[in-house]
Amino acid sequence: MITDRSKLLRVNVVGTSGGGKSTFSKALSEKINSPLVEMDQLFWLPNWTEPTDEIFFPKLKLALRSPSWVLDGNYDRTLSIKWKDVTAVVWIDYSFLRTIYQAVRRAFIRSVHRRELWPNTENRESFIKSFLSRKSIIIWTLKTFHRNRERYEKRFSDPQYAHIHFVRLTSPKMARRFLESIGSS
Repeated sequence: MITDRSKLLRVNVVGTSGGGKSTFSKALSEKINSPLVEMDQLFWLPNWTEPTDEIFFPKLKLALRSPSWVLDGNYDRTLSIKWKDVTAVVWIDYSFLRTIYQAVRRAFIRSVHRRELWPNTENRESFIKSFLSRKSIIIWTLKTFHRNRERYEKRFSDPQYAHIHFVRLTSPKMARRFLESIGSS
């Protein structure tokens, strides 16, 4: 766990889609009183359009100009931007079954409520998109879970990232304990 709060100035929360990154990121952001930056909100354009890197990267750089932040998201191609000044990376690494359960549950709830996910995008989950499409977030979660685990295990031991404090949380109970260990700001 982190005992030195200076290691929590700029935190990237990573993990598989549906695994609990956003929930944890929000709680951490509130706990340490730092702005929350959601990569999905920066990334997705209206009608589920994906931006080019020339559009996405400047938005991310601008969002990370603050002296402190909690960044929610992976987007591997942005690693050189987001880990340039990061002080800690928290990996939400719950079990495969828990992650799939959470992804299915979230997709179902979002499909039923049909709320806009990010302001001014009109992007909403639907039953067809979530459960019957080849671009389903559930299929994405199934395909990326093991790849993400391998990727982050390697990165956590890579000497080029020795300046980063890494935390691996493998259960919701462990995540709660981590947040409790921080104390109030």
